[in-house]
Amino acid sequence: MSLKVAVQMDHVDTINPQGDSTFAMMLEAQARGHALLHYTPDTLALRDNVVTALAAPITVIDDKPRGEHFTLGAARRVDLSTQDVVLMRQDPPFDMNYITISHLLERIHPGTLVVNPPAEVRNAPEKILVTEFPELMPPTLITRDRDLIHAFRKEHGNIIVKPLYGNGGAGVFFIQEGDHNLVSLLELFEQNYREPFMIQKYLPDVRKGDKRIIIIDGEPVAGLNRIPADGEARSNMHVGGRPELSPLTEREKEICATIAPALKERGMIFVGIDVIGDYLTEINVTSPTGIREIKRFGGPDIAVLIWNAIEKRRA
Repeated sequence: MSLKVAVQMDHVDTINPQGDSTFAMMLEAQARGHALLHYTPDTLALRDNVVTALAAPITVIDDKPRGEHFTLGAARRVDLSTQDVVLMRQDPPFDMNYITISHLLERIHPGTLVVNPPAEVRNAPEKILVTEFPELMPPTLITRDRDLIHAFRKEHGNIIVKPLYGNGGAGVFFIQEGDHNLVSLLELFEQNYREPFMIQKYLPDVRKGDKRIIIIDGEPVAGLNRIPADGEARSNMHVGGRPELSPLTEREKEICATIAPALKERGMIFVGIDVIGDYLTEINVTSPTGIREIKRFGGPDIAVLIWNAIEKRRA
């Protein structure tokens, strides 16, 4: 099966090819003989109900230094409905721009298979979808109401405060019991975010790691534990988290089995969930990461599994 594949992403020259999951997906698509186009979301256009993008043929090259990891052909405006697959892989933030782009791509799906489905991505932001499973989560509050936040802190002591639609650990704060900076932090959040904030009970198990579990078409396939650096409350790899391959515990298998029906019902092919200790903290459906690290540490080649699922869906 040879497919025409358009990849919607931040510009390829801005990524780190050694750690980028989209790059791994393009490498596998190329190895299978699929024709690849690259475009950035800012080139999307809708006219007369036709969705187009300024797209260029791309060849990706593994084991090359950054800057030499791709070649691009001449860009042309392409009707995306002529493609078999569109990979929706630009990074959040999940803002009105992101939501608008999902509306545009909804015009071509499922005639053109968009991965993950744009309407479902729009309706399932990371920190909202997870709240459908309160029995799996740590104590969590979503609000802008200061009185509720102070009461939550009084109840639980150490807390995490984070923006509802952020990504990559940006804006995540650990507020210890007795810390006098909470009000100042809330003032900062109120100035910068119009949305409610997410407040969660701090989980000491995060010192043992924040595990990213990759789920392909409803099935968990690998886990990557990310251990925070000394003096850091966040475990994201780009802020110094140390990754290590980690088999799934019985509790983690239980979590995956509980959420799998909801993911399959929504048509989610590529999902990454975050688990700290016994608790589910996020369900990432926008642009999950970690697959290159999993392969590097001896785990499965998840790009292969993703494309197996996509080709099965297209067939």
